[in-house]
Amino acid sequence: MSGRPYVLLSAAMSVDGRLDDASPDRLMLSSPEDFDRVDAVRASCDALLVGASTVRKDDPRLLVGDPGRRAERVARGRPAHPLKVTVTASPRLDPGLRFWHCGGAKVVFTVDGSVRPLREALDGLAEVIGVGPELDWTRVLEELGRRGVERLMVEGGTSVHTQLLALDLADELQVAVAPLLVGQEGAPRLVGGGDFPGGPAARMRLLDVKVAGDAVVLRYAPKERVL
Repeated sequence: MSGRPYVLLSAAMSVDGRLDDASPDRLMLSSPEDFDRVDAVRASCDALLVGASTVRKDDPRLLVGDPGRRAERVARGRPAHPLKVTVTASPRLDPGLRFWHCGGAKVVFTVDGSVRPLREALDGLAEVIGVGPELDWTRVLEELGRRGVERLMVEGGTSVHTQLLALDLADELQVAVAPLLVGQEGAPRLVGGGDFPGGPAARMRLLDVKVAGDAVVLRYAPKERVL
């Protein structure tokens, strides 16, 4: 396969648009029903991506949790867990994080200057790929396409979501809105400031609305903006 995968951005946020609070501990925004929904979406994808800041802060495992979904993937000739992907400009990634030691294959995309130190630091835990002197999202997606990734789920964080939306590379945005108000200025947002296609007046097409426990899940088509 060649070409870019379908890019699905996924996040849970508070009513005031925060992905977390400002404390060192992770704030659980999703309901049990929404965690199960996310697990099903993960199982439908070929690769899961988070930015390096999320890897360092949250050390996510990024696995398909439900045994039945893993078995269905294997029965279709796919690995039990999707490919795990992260992107970074810095070679600072701790090889002791659980991110590297569970699930299946892992890939790190980085700038050319960080390829060698990352390969030395990770020592075979992940394939490390350089995408140019600066992080080039088009090359990242094309490289994933060449590796057979047709459906990519992006689970944060703020910087990654912002860049993909600003570059008009996201095909779908799924946001679970939890009935919480974080109210802390230092807490991370769903997206940061950016020059988004069409400007502030451009409206994304709403694809679907569902209830997951006490959360509301909104699905948008970011490329289908109208004024």
